[in-house]
Amino acid sequence: MKFRVKQYFALSLILTLLLTTLAGCSDQSQSTPKAEVEPSEPVAESTATSENKLYTPGTYKGEAKGKEGTIEVEVTFDETSIKKIEVINQSETEGIGAEALETLQEQIVKTQSLGLDAISGASETSYGMLEAVASAVEKAGGNVEALKAVKVEKENKDVTQNLSADVVVIGAGASGTSAAVSAADAGAKVILIEKTATIGGASNLSWAGKFYNSSVSVENGLNIAIEDEIANWIVNNHWRVDASAIRQYVTKSGETYDWLAEKGYQTKFLNFAGEPLHMLPAYEERQGLLRKMLADSVEANGGQVLTETTGKSLMTDESGNVVGVVAEKADGTVLEISAQSVVIATGGYAANSKMVKELFGFEGINGGLGQNIGEGLEMAWSVGAKVPDNVGGQMLHQTLAKSTKALKETYEPFKASYPLMLTYLPSFMNVAPAGNRFRDETATLTAVAAANTSAFNGAYHLVIVSESQLEALESNGMAGVGAKKLPGMPPEFYIPYKDQYKLDTPWVDVKEVFEKMVANGDGFKGNSPEELAQNAGMDVDYFMEAFNNYQKAIETGVDNDFGKSSEYLVPMGESGPYYAIIAEINNLGSVGGLLVNKDFQVLNDKRVPIKGLYAVGLESEGVLFNDTYVGNGVGIGYSFTSGRIGGNNAALDALEQ
Repeated sequence: MKFRVKQYFALSLILTLLLTTLAGCSDQSQSTPKAEVEPSEPVAESTATSENKLYTPGTYKGEAKGKEGTIEVEVTFDETSIKKIEVINQSETEGIGAEALETLQEQIVKTQSLGLDAISGASETSYGMLEAVASAVEKAGGNVEALKAVKVEKENKDVTQNLSADVVVIGAGASGTSAAVSAADAGAKVILIEKTATIGGASNLSWAGKFYNSSVSVENGLNIAIEDEIANWIVNNHWRVDASAIRQYVTKSGETYDWLAEKGYQTKFLNFAGEPLHMLPAYEERQGLLRKMLADSVEANGGQVLTETTGKSLMTDESGNVVGVVAEKADGTVLEISAQSVVIATGGYAANSKMVKELFGFEGINGGLGQNIGEGLEMAWSVGAKVPDNVGGQMLHQTLAKSTKALKETYEPFKASYPLMLTYLPSFMNVAPAGNRFRDETATLTAVAAANTSAFNGAYHLVIVSESQLEALESNGMAGVGAKKLPGMPPEFYIPYKDQYKLDTPWVDVKEVFEKMVANGDGFKGNSPEELAQNAGMDVDYFMEAFNNYQKAIETGVDNDFGKSSEYLVPMGESGPYYAIIAEINNLGSVGGLLVNKDFQVLNDKRVPIKGLYAVGLESEGVLFNDTYVGNGVGIGYSFTSGRIGGNNAALDALEQ
């Protein structure tokens, strides 16, 4: 099975053509949203009549939605060009979206074009930035559509450069960076390529990794029974795993903690209900720490770190051995990099929604990185790598409320997160899109159980909340609806309101927030259960059967359908209105896609290693799981560990030749 990813290359930048196209034009695009922020100078009523005058000089404000919030810019124009762009407000992800904004600021001014490609890994941020500038252009009397039509030719599109190394690593996330550093430490000359401008990949968004029996874990009295852990892991995945891969991770991951600490990437131990989690460094420090690791090892040993460079294909010899990589830099330069070993660490395909749907049937949210669309897998499959039986496995790991992003535009983070917090509490009736109740809602207390039970029943589920339950929240906070402990959300979700994040904090204005949720189209309301079902698109009869059964369970304390504990059967009152929160599941990444042995060599259809080809991180994680991720911190812990071990093996193999 092959999946081709469209690559969008720009055409040509001809500024004289731009001047000809724009001269005298006065029509402005109706599809570009107008900024609501007033310009610092009067808006031009029409484009100037002078033949070469394209804008009314001045500085104008513009805004548009990015991935995480509104992007606001100030754009300065003279009569014929965009002179300067300044981002005055944004909340994009540090190290990913924020860097994309800086890159686009420079590119727009340099090329005088709004027809630029999105920055890899930050598509939503890029489109938001381009539209924010477009709204300022419109205010300055410019022609937005003409600027979008100006395509930019890559400077070196006809240039090919030959490079060589002992080891090439494709992808600079946790696993790729670890592989590159480990290979360099073993004496190999390493070239690391990364398609984005960012080092660290998904580890920049994660909060903790699992390293079994690390020195700090043992010091703190948490010593995991290794053999029991391995045995339970195998059974929990129905024996459809590579036992040697599991054993290697469980027994060797503790060493990874010390290895990272020695490299200056210091994690902090946390006994998380008996699980040995290690919290990663502060978000703003991570990329810098990984870059220093690369400088101290890869670059110090004569290697290179090439960002904004995308792997395109693997080079093979007449025997089918992998002998290098063909890659392309952002300026169009084609790199032919010869090497004895190639390590694929490209982060899976979870951002390729078509591929996820076809292989797994999942239609939820991609919570991972936008650049992870399966290119590494495609390259490996094209040279004979086996497509494993569990290629569709995904890392479904969090519940999200569709309403959160829009509510944050009106309310402070705590209030905006009211619906989100309720999706993590077991006190509310959960139904599938059709209207049927589908689980014991205590599954919400465990991230993986919550995610997978929901995903098995549709693209989203609905959390049903009554007015009387909202009143209990308003008076007594989450304790008022029977919450025994705080919702099990990732820390990054509640850090912005950690001082209010308590069981007994009253939920002020909770009804107003829920009304706003409905008005935004991110939830539903009905004055009766029947009306709620109809408004939410459920089958009314199906929902009413489930609703009546649930009411009976509340009255009797006995849930005959799913066995939910009576302590979580919280009364819903005698009348409406009722609300339904749209809850979606967050996919943090695909699991697997390549079959590897314990040395992280990629196997072919005969399950024999393809000489010269290795894979680490998410691309290789299918050896640990059956069809879906089951764990907490394993994704990051395994990424660092597989990179450390796989990179060393790739180097030793290369240096022996």
